[in-house]
Amino acid sequence: MTQGQILQYLISGVTVGSTYGLAGLGFTVIYNTTEIINFAQGEFVMLGGMLAVFAMQWWGLPLPLAVVAAVAIVTAIGVLIDRLTIQPVRHRSPIHLVIITIGISILLRGGAMLLFGKDTFSLPPFTGGSPILFLDAAILPQNLWVVGTAILVLIAMKLFFELTITGKAMLACSYDARAASLMGINVGTMVTLSFAFSAMSGAIAGVILAPITLTSYDVGILLGLKGFAGCILGGLGNPFGAVAGGVLLGVIESLGAGLFSSGYKDAIAFVLLLGLLFVRPSGLFGKKMGERV
Repeated sequence: MTQGQILQYLISGVTVGSTYGLAGLGFTVIYNTTEIINFAQGEFVMLGGMLAVFAMQWWGLPLPLAVVAAVAIVTAIGVLIDRLTIQPVRHRSPIHLVIITIGISILLRGGAMLLFGKDTFSLPPFTGGSPILFLDAAILPQNLWVVGTAILVLIAMKLFFELTITGKAMLACSYDARAASLMGINVGTMVTLSFAFSAMSGAIAGVILAPITLTSYDVGILLGLKGFAGCILGGLGNPFGAVAGGVLLGVIESLGAGLFSSGYKDAIAFVLLLGLLFVRPSGLFGKKMGERV
């Protein structure tokens, strides 16, 4: 393998891994406020890409407005899911809530199949498709959009949690929801916000990835699993670890596909992930787990 090929695989891995990181960020935000794993996160990614495609086809919206509309609709869906399915049973055990999210995932996927069909769709590149030559590799402008957007979302989320009262209230709920409630924080509202943020980050991942890897009603399954794996790899509950873990997973996948075969890339990534977790169960950037296992 030449130096240029390795660089090309790294670029591809960082690009795809950035979307895994955004999906993993959604897992982490909801886990921090509810202690549950939202297995509908991958469907948020799928809906982001699919709704952007069909906003252009059905409503004739230009690409920027279609992207904004798709992210807004998916965010609203996230809020509705929380209000209609999670809030009424929020005090039940986490395993019940996890099963509910699996049911929501199946429902969303089935609904998308009926609404959009089984075909594969693509969004046009945001700023053209002419590659930029860098050393011996080629970078598509959409690669820069994906990586840049992931960085901006992460920075925005960091500023939100550190500089705003609402963000600090969400952090307080992640440490001790009962104590936060006694301090006057509306925990239910914080949970709803976490679902909104989770859906928004997933939808953003879906719309920026759709011009590169195409989209269909069933892409959310694998993207959700990869996002969850990246989240575990970086450390469940750590937003920055989730993004870093997602990027690392994407790079491992890409290099595995180049060194061995693209057919084994998923297996290589998950085997390495399992190996790491045997050595460090809390993930690369996670703290040692206590009660919240």
